[in-house]
Amino acid sequence: MNVLRTLAILAAAAPLLGAQVAQPEYQARRTALVTSLPGDGVLLVLGTPEPKENYQNFWQARNFRYLTGFLEPNAALVIVRRNGVEEGMLFVEPKDPALEVWTGERLGLAGVRPLMGLEGRNAGTLRAVLDSLLTGGGTLYTVGDFSSGGADVPGAVKPRTADDQFLDAFRARHRDVKVADVNLGVMRLRAKKSAGELALIRSAAKVSAAAHREVLHAIAPGMAEFEVQALAEYTFRRNGADGPSYGSIVGSGPNSTTLHYNKDDRFMKDGEVLNMDMAAYYAGYSADITRTVPVNGKFSVEQRAVYTIVQAAQAAAERQVRPGAAFRLLEDSAVTVLRKGLAGIGLIEAPDATYEYVTADRTARCPQYRLYYMHGLGHPIGLDVHDVDVYTLGAMAEGSAFTIEPGVYVRSNTVDVIPDTPANAALKAKIAPAVTRYANIGVRIEDDYIVTTGGYDRITVDAPRDMDEIEREMAKKRGPSPRDAGQVEAYKKSKP
Repeated sequence: MNVLRTLAILAAAAPLLGAQVAQPEYQARRTALVTSLPGDGVLLVLGTPEPKENYQNFWQARNFRYLTGFLEPNAALVIVRRNGVEEGMLFVEPKDPALEVWTGERLGLAGVRPLMGLEGRNAGTLRAVLDSLLTGGGTLYTVGDFSSGGADVPGAVKPRTADDQFLDAFRARHRDVKVADVNLGVMRLRAKKSAGELALIRSAAKVSAAAHREVLHAIAPGMAEFEVQALAEYTFRRNGADGPSYGSIVGSGPNSTTLHYNKDDRFMKDGEVLNMDMAAYYAGYSADITRTVPVNGKFSVEQRAVYTIVQAAQAAAERQVRPGAAFRLLEDSAVTVLRKGLAGIGLIEAPDATYEYVTADRTARCPQYRLYYMHGLGHPIGLDVHDVDVYTLGAMAEGSAFTIEPGVYVRSNTVDVIPDTPANAALKAKIAPAVTRYANIGVRIEDDYIVTTGGYDRITVDAPRDMDEIEREMAKKRGPSPRDAGQVEAYKKSKP
């Protein structure tokens, strides 16, 4: 791995799609975070430790990457704020030629200041430096992967982490020091995407869409799901991406109705649909695209019926996108269409119909449409595929990057999921024929968007979405397309 892939995207680089993240932006992010702190103290931002085995992939903590762009393990950022004066230092592993035979070249202490404008310190001295800075009390502001919340999932309860253990030891030595978690402050900064970040998200979307178009030229009955996955991920890499943004989901037939199917080991059959949730990770930023296509290249009547409902729901949500709109409005608009559509093909009794849902402690009513649409409408994208954004805290803002992904999943055992109660008996009998007719059709359509002054920009438009367009593209049977030379050149320029 090159030591500073993202950080070395300097202002002088000539990117393909506009400004990239330059070093002054990292400095501005750090300054904004420190300025937001309630008082003087020491800010500690912990990176990801070295993997236990040197053959395991290393992934830098997202909040640390956001503030530094530094992609080596065992690193930590410390900023001392006293009387309005800030002093920053980056703790890194020192250069070690013998170790670098295994790890690759490291930046080393001397390389930190020229590239980052920070003082380089030996990572092995972090504990001693913190002890010295906070002897006699004060406040330690922390950003890291903590079990009560953490860098990427606020409010989540996780097992004790290496960062937890580091702070436990610090607290034991400094009981007079106040420790304050400021991960949320970083997330609020990450919510507003810069021009450079949006350019990278667009690049991720462009590469992802190219892969979706590529696989359409190969899909055929008898092909394995993992072949589609391999071709897509190969296309990511050969067009300049770091790899997949998440574990690719490639599910055919009954697997198309499993939301997070990840085995990708079934051989596709004639007459089935193939649900493909696959996207690229480009210079640290994620895209997220899902397409559903007919394995044989032609949608059946039943597949078209379900696809039409899902696409109409997505279109209804799209019409609501604008600065100031609450994401809940998009969700409500999509669900209204889904309810009406499912009732129209007999999968539910009526748009507002419910069924009796029995739990261990109570009996309640559940909307019938939830038998086929179980997830949310979308999520932010950025450094994480499920990123933070302002609309998750309120209204969407210009520059928000997010997905819209309605779906309908008709599992063959849908009727069996409904509790066997007297109140549900009539419902089960009524919808059973429609469930049989549409069984094993799972349709999800997911696109990526950026909110603009006038509404939105669908940045995954290059991935065929309309049924007729999909069929036309699938008719173009050929080998791998030529590399996207522009994306490859942009990738080369992102390296130090």
